Amino acid sequence: MRSQHDDLSIRCVDLTKQFGDHTAVDRLTFSASAGTVTGFVGGNGAGKTTTMRMLLGLISPTSGRALVAGRPYVEHDEPRRVVGASIDGPGAHPARSAIEHLRIIATAAGLPRHGVEPVLDKVGLTASAGRKVGTFSMGMLQRLALAGALLADPPILILDEPVNGLDPAGILWMRGLLSELAGEGRAILVSSHLLAELAEVADRIVVIHEGRLLADDTLTNLLAGRSSSFEELYFELVGGGRAEGVSA
Repeated sequence: MRSQHDDLSIRCVDLTKQFGDHTAVDRLTFSASAGTVTGFVGGNGAGKTTTMRMLLGLISPTSGRALVAGRPYVEHDEPRRVVGASIDGPGAHPARSAIEHLRIIATAAGLPRHGVEPVLDKVGLTASAGRKVGTFSMGMLQRLALAGALLADPPILILDEPVNGLDPAGILWMRGLLSELAGEGRAILVSSHLLAELAEVADRIVVIHEGRLLADDTLTNLLAGRSSSFEELYFELVGGGRAEGVSA
């Protein structure tokens, strides 16, 4: 995949976000490089979604930097061509069809409408393109959200819990697609509470807890010299007990 951007990474540098007296993200520093799937792990309230929202310019950092392709999201002339994201589902009106939804996104973003059918095919929704979104299952909505993220063929993807609602076959499909997209040279940051599944696809793992970085390395390095699984290592890192919202 070709891009005009030299720096195709995702980077957080001393990133901090406070909501009143609550520090949701605390001096967080990590990166996700081109050509890799970086797993972003943490329990409910760990700061994952807040971090992703700062990377996408949806909320502003209290301090530090959230960079995509070398600069803040809002400083890109055509940010949708740089970053594709799925954070809160597709955001589609239930009375619209999948193809209508994506055509609206394309028009609003100044993208060619002829790119809609290929992404529907890529996510396995061609046969359902004319169905109203309100009839979609959770798994189909996840696929539609991913189609929206891929619409501009961006070199960077930020995906929040993309396997939620997928059946086992869908999870296996998602694993293969993420590997394929990374193989095309994209930087992919993907959060998931399914630790075993994330371990199957991620090249690198970033673990946060209460807004702070606990680990940032390849899974191989994290588990070197240990007999424990990634799930066991995770629960050791966060303090021994099972973190809410994270499962093995």
